[in-house]
Amino acid sequence: MTRYHATIRDIINEMNHAIHGKDSVVELVVASVFAGGHVLLEDVPGVAKTLLARSLAGTLGLGFARIQFTPDLLPSDIIGLTIWDAKNQEMQFRKGPIFTNILLADELNRASPKTQSALLEAMAESQVTVDGVTYPLPDPFIVIATQNPIEFEGTYPLPEAQVDRFLAATTIGYPSQTDEEQIVNDHLLTGLANTSVRQIFDSEQLQEVRGTLPKVFVSNAIVAYIVALTRYTRDRSSVSLGASPRGAIALALLARASAAVAGRDFVTPEDVKAMALPALGHRIRLSPEAWIRGVRRESIVNEAVQAVPAPVALNEGSNPH
Repeated sequence: MTRYHATIRDIINEMNHAIHGKDSVVELVVASVFAGGHVLLEDVPGVAKTLLARSLAGTLGLGFARIQFTPDLLPSDIIGLTIWDAKNQEMQFRKGPIFTNILLADELNRASPKTQSALLEAMAESQVTVDGVTYPLPDPFIVIATQNPIEFEGTYPLPEAQVDRFLAATTIGYPSQTDEEQIVNDHLLTGLANTSVRQIFDSEQLQEVRGTLPKVFVSNAIVAYIVALTRYTRDRSSVSLGASPRGAIALALLARASAAVAGRDFVTPEDVKAMALPALGHRIRLSPEAWIRGVRRESIVNEAVQAVPAPVALNEGSNPH
């Protein structure tokens, strides 16, 4: 991964020109794309979720589409539909906006469960099926979905099966005062945020990096640590549903991508700790009693990181192979 490190840092730095003061979020989203996974952003409006997705597509040279999810949105509005072509006297499939590389599913939980389920096959298998015919989606296909965690009126909770398909979940949060001043100055000077980003990668380079990721070494001790962290989330009395085995896989993939972003060809316990909350937090369901007491999912993951012994880290100069 060493030869890609400088270019990956260029991608992150370029996105940071548009997304002020959110380096860790940008790095997580970039790592998720390299790992081939979808991202759930749970945050209030106005904190640059759309800008983040659009900037990501721009720096990677990928197609981008945005769907605003509403209660009256139909599955065919997302996937497309088969219509009669009178000119050619045949049925033709008209592709929907889902046929892109980076899909921003804005306020996903505002759509009905039927419409939400239209994304499930796409997220799981990178394909859609219409009238019995299966159509492959572009490669890569990444969903960046958003939902407002504050406003619940007129929303439909995402089913656990769909939440589990997101490789990572995170929040962006409000900027610091200095960063917010910069954002306001951008608007005052140009009338809009600094949204112009340079293309750093192309799809071929992205495929090269993704093809190299399996070569990033994950030791047996690291695998055991990842599984132990995941299993810890299932053994708490305050948890009604812990992270699934898919969560352990997600943590392993994110930790490996995090190592790659850092320019290393092996995973350390610190990579795992850094990715534990994004990979596992959204997969946890608290018991009603814990929810009433104000227990947070984040505290369960943080407790796991504190309680489960980490393996001895590899030295930078050692050969893990």
